[in-house]
Amino acid sequence: MLLESYRLEIFNNKCMPGAMTVQCFAHLDQDVSAVLPFLNAELGGFSYIEDPPSVTFKMHGKLLTVHGNKIAVNALKDEVEARQIVGWMKREINNAWEKQNTITPRFEGMPRPQVIQILKCLPKTNCHECGEPTCTVFATRVAEGVKDSDACPALTPTAKTNLNDYMKPYAMDVDGIPW
Repeated sequence: MLLESYRLEIFNNKCMPGAMTVQCFAHLDQDVSAVLPFLNAELGGFSYIEDPPSVTFKMHGKLLTVHGNKIAVNALKDEVEARQIVGWMKREINNAWEKQNTITPRFEGMPRPQVIQILKCLPKTNCHECGEPTCTVFATRVAEGVKDSDACPALTPTAKTNLNDYMKPYAMDVDGIPW
């Protein structure tokens, strides 16, 4: 087991004191730098930095960044959610470490979806039914992983299938994630 323990720090965003979400740092008691390229390969990191090593994941509208000595997570509802997500990441770190001999390490982030390709799947009516001011903003939110095809009521079944097919290579498999 690579990562055995950590200390959780929960705090409000200092830049947005009225925000309804909290942030967290999990200060790791063991250095996990060596596993980051394997974790990146297994979970499809949004971005990967070699020096100092870190990998960032976008999941469920959250950014999760793993550094050698810290895990940072934003947009959390509360401490319970923070503990669930950090606990899940701890398990993923240890699983990747255990399987490292069977994983080809990845030293770059995954390709990113193109807003223009997403926009081509949308009705381009700027109807606001998705809660965004324009279809372009909605496409940007889809590219960021914050929205998906279900959030656009105006999509035809064919357009929805096309959008889902386009986004499939960029989607992280989130089965088993506890939130």
